[in-house]
Amino acid sequence: MGRGRRELEKNQKIKHVKNAKRMSSEEIEKKKKVIVRTGITILALIILFIVAMIANNYIILDNNTTINLIINNSNVTSNLRHEIIQEDGVIYLSQDDIANFFDKYIYLEEENNSIITTYNKKIAEVSLEENVININGADKTTSAHAIERDGVVYIPISEMTEVYDIEIGNIEETKVITMDSLDQEQRKAIVTSNLAVKSSTNFIARTVDRIEKGNTIIVISSDGNYARIRTENGKIGYIKANKLANEYVVREDMPEEKQIEGKINMTWDYYSEVGSAPDRTGTTIEGVNVVSPSFFYIDENGIFRENVGESGEAYIEWAHGNGYKVWPMVSNAPAANESLEITSEIMNSYENRKQLIEQIVDACVAYELDGINIDFENMKQADIDLYSRFIIELTPRLNEIGMVVSVDVTAPDGGETWSLCFDRNVIGDVADYIVFMAYDQNGVSSQTAGTTAGYNWVELNLVKFLQTEEIESDKLILGIPFYTRIWTEDANGELIRTSTVNMEDIEEVLPDDVERTWDDELKQYYVEYQDGSNTRKMWIEDVESLRAKVSLVNEDNLAGVASWQYGMETEDVWTMLAETIGDR
Repeated sequence: MGRGRRELEKNQKIKHVKNAKRMSSEEIEKKKKVIVRTGITILALIILFIVAMIANNYIILDNNTTINLIINNSNVTSNLRHEIIQEDGVIYLSQDDIANFFDKYIYLEEENNSIITTYNKKIAEVSLEENVININGADKTTSAHAIERDGVVYIPISEMTEVYDIEIGNIEETKVITMDSLDQEQRKAIVTSNLAVKSSTNFIARTVDRIEKGNTIIVISSDGNYARIRTENGKIGYIKANKLANEYVVREDMPEEKQIEGKINMTWDYYSEVGSAPDRTGTTIEGVNVVSPSFFYIDENGIFRENVGESGEAYIEWAHGNGYKVWPMVSNAPAANESLEITSEIMNSYENRKQLIEQIVDACVAYELDGINIDFENMKQADIDLYSRFIIELTPRLNEIGMVVSVDVTAPDGGETWSLCFDRNVIGDVADYIVFMAYDQNGVSSQTAGTTAGYNWVELNLVKFLQTEEIESDKLILGIPFYTRIWTEDANGELIRTSTVNMEDIEEVLPDDVERTWDDELKQYYVEYQDGSNTRKMWIEDVESLRAKVSLVNEDNLAGVASWQYGMETEDVWTMLAETIGDR
């Protein structure tokens, strides 16, 4: 019995110890849970404290360590290719950055050791040696010139606000430089309370600046709930829109006004260098709103000549009296073998291009013209970029005095001196209008008979202009022919000759009984008949063939149409054009 009792007591002690241990583990788990809950609570309190601090504007997290550049309310600092230099109060941007933000055609002209830059209606020469900038032909003394540092050219942009039409602000305290285009709208407003300017409209967003009640800010945009603003410190961020008052417009947008509203209906009114301007007194041309007489040309010696005279002045008076704009044609040397070298000599010299531009500008002013039509043909492929430079440098000079620049080009396929000499993308980008001379698909040099301008060929090349060359449709004018060709082949099918036939003369040239076959791809009538042992062929241009091509003006939303040349057409053409693209 004694032994049994002792074992029972021993077992009870062991059980008690185990129970004690078990209770200790449960307490530990409880304590752990308490600690976790306490930790979460503390962390939440910390987060709430930080949010409260940010919300109540006690923390600023956007202090600049380097210069920030704001262009038209966008922070472009990350896109800078080189540092911004500030010396003696002058701000310099690298040539690469000017190209990126203002003028992609800027370049170093080694002929006079200057930077040539264009922007809207200004062309400027910035010397790397002297404190002078030539703007649209007039010298302006400056406090700095372009400089070169470690192989990089820098432009004194703070000296060129007139060129780029900008207003520059330099906020040294926050290391922010602002540049605002003067032709873009700017709105300002007053803030009605002390505010934190946030980096976004999210609930938790860093504070980029603090503004006080009564501060004036720039309003960039507003969706009714939040306004995106720029502070006096140059910081960009968001505030509640209802915290703004007395919003007002500092300056309005100044969109470029087109000289002609609606579609352009231009006709070339050609006469030779030895002739005189035609007398159009008492006549009108239905639907036309632009005429292009052949007033100007470059002669065989490379000299700019004008063939206006009293008859030309009377022509201008007639045109303006009928509401027509006058965009005279400027052609290069009349003889093909002469134009190649003469044009190349002009294009290869900045000073030569500059002289020609000054002569064109002077002539436009003297005769009170409305624009110009540049018709340079037969040029070297090697001069493609230099011809583009000529258009780049000419356009701002003429735009400054309200003149329109239109440039004639051929289809984007063909020979070196006929087609590959044009950079259509650049010309279309820079000039007011680019004119596609959609004719001579098969011209005087063709070895086989064919149409002058088949619909399918015109349509295909318009696709190239608009998609491959990336020309804006509202800058592209479609040139159409008022002529065709008659082709003569011998009995063996060899081409003997070809000759031009005006539209108005087609009925006289063709035999009365000739059969006409409609080609739906070309959208014109084709005729073929025997003339003794020879075969004659013609692809007819008439109202219906032209209507088909002109319909592409509306389908592709082109700028309009130009016709070569006045006097070759039949009278019903003008009614068709007015009906198809709209009357003036």
